[in-house]
Amino acid sequence: MNGVTVVKKVWGGRANLAEYKADGSAGPIELLSLRWFNPATREWNLDFATANVGTLGVPCVGEFKNGRGDFYDYEPINGRSVLVRLSIWGITADMAQSEQSFSDNGGKT
Repeated sequence: MNGVTVVKKVWGGRANLAEYKADGSAGPIELLSLRWFNPATREWNLDFATANVGTLGVPCVGEFKNGRGDFYDYEPINGRSVLVRLSIWGITADMAQSEQSFSDNGGKT
C-alpha cells in the first residue's frame, strides 16, 4: 500500500513521533508510531498504535545496517505468539520502503 508518513523529531533526534496514513486493499489505515533509540544497546525501539485500538503495543527492536533496518518482536495473533519482522530500506528524505513478515514457528519459516 502507498501512504504518507509525517515524522517529528523529539529528544534532539534520539526519538521521533510518526503519523502514517495509507489506503490499501483492506481499506484505509492510520498508525501512530513512537520510535526511540536506546544508547546502551545501540538499538531502536519502534512502537505502534492504531486509531481504533488507541494503545501502544509491544515495541519491535532492532538496528540499521548497510541502509536497511530490521526490527523484531513477538505479537499475539489469533491466540498464538507470532514472530514479526519489520524491515525498512531505500530510505531517502522523501521516501522509504518497508515490509512485515510473520512466522508462527519461531522464524523457521
